[in-house]
Amino acid sequence: MTIDAPVDAVPPRGPVASSITSLLTAPILPTLLRLAIPNMIAMVGSTLVAIAETSYIGRLGTIPLAAIALVFPFAMLTQMMSAGAMGGGVSSAISRALGAGDRDRAATLALHAAIIGLCGGLFFTVMMLGFGRWFFTLLGGRDRVLEEACGYSQVLFSGAVAIWLVNTLASVIRGTGDMRLPSMILIGASVLQIVLGGTLGLGLFGVPQFGIPGVASGQLIAFSCAAVFLLWYLWSGRSRLQLDFRAFRFERAMFLDILKVGAVACLSPLQTVLTILIFTKILATFGTEVLAGYGIGSRLEFLLIPITFAFGIASVPMVGLAIGAGHPRRARRVAWTAAAASGLTVGLIGLVVALDPALWVALFTQDPGVTAAAHSYFRWAGPAFVFFGMGVSLYFSSQGAARVGGPVLASTARLLIVAIGGIGLMTAQAPAWTLFALVGGAMVVFGLSTAASVALVRWGK
Repeated sequence: MTIDAPVDAVPPRGPVASSITSLLTAPILPTLLRLAIPNMIAMVGSTLVAIAETSYIGRLGTIPLAAIALVFPFAMLTQMMSAGAMGGGVSSAISRALGAGDRDRAATLALHAAIIGLCGGLFFTVMMLGFGRWFFTLLGGRDRVLEEACGYSQVLFSGAVAIWLVNTLASVIRGTGDMRLPSMILIGASVLQIVLGGTLGLGLFGVPQFGIPGVASGQLIAFSCAAVFLLWYLWSGRSRLQLDFRAFRFERAMFLDILKVGAVACLSPLQTVLTILIFTKILATFGTEVLAGYGIGSRLEFLLIPITFAFGIASVPMVGLAIGAGHPRRARRVAWTAAAASGLTVGLIGLVVALDPALWVALFTQDPGVTAAAHSYFRWAGPAFVFFGMGVSLYFSSQGAARVGGPVLASTARLLIVAIGGIGLMTAQAPAWTLFALVGGAMVVFGLSTAASVALVRWGK
């Protein structure tokens, strides 16, 4: 069976730019790769930021490292909700409108998306400035660690509006099928963040040393600049859609079109963060070596997310355009092709480290206990990476089809397996390898459940 466009994939009704129309007729796999590669590069840039900031903060001492560990889950949640969850809802709504040939509706949706981004950022600012100290205390923050965490969080989340606007407006542009410009902006913001964070945090080039609040200032300034540029770009008419603020009119249906996908999708990153927090808490009872071994394993898992994100987010406009144009068969072909590409790529890496964990583990430790725990993690969880990659990609494709309920339930199943199973194994004083097997099993359930939801739920009208 060919992966090329089916014969029923004809240009959509109404006037749609040729660059957008081509996403409905071009061969699927080459088009996916063309869209995915810029996203992959941008995500690698984000990963480099995380590595650079960890390096900066490590030079400041152990206490700042512990402090940023308390803030990291909330910073990750902000990015995941604004870029992957609500961002996917934005791209989905706009691509479906363009697929139906309704450019005016797409432009109106873009304005409403900007308002959602503004409100989302304000929500995180209020929550973290008002309740951040309580959250960090709940996670175990005390004394100087707590104070450092609060100082970093206050600077970072005072700029949450900029983070949400950047990711929301980038999703608007991605919804038109343009992946290059958002990726270039995010790469530029990453470079600026690394330079400013290091300069302000460590006091380079004669600048006063501000510590971890200075590192957070790097992200605040970089994303503020990126938000201003994206607003100008969309307002100036250089994009495939133009933001016309003078013509704005509040329309409840526009918000609902975005939120019916984005709001439901936001449950998935929340569940992901809860899964990480719960499992880390459980592993801590098995000792430092087991926890450190899991940390080495999960670090590779984190670095594989750019691959799954790149294929998944590239599929959103292709699926959305096909659904809007009335071609659900092509939309499904796009989803399965993206899932296969993501699953096979991530799965191959998982298989390699399962067969020879030392290829990765030896880069970080020579401690026998930590090495043994990390090897155990990869032998049990590594073969399941293929299901993780497939499930994440299908989650994004389902956003494009506005059918995200099934993948969110699959994420819920993963959370319940890890939480209930982990507590049960901890209570029974089971060996650590059983927990790693549980993680692998949860990935398998997540991937297969998401695939089943795509296979069984009707797409299109």
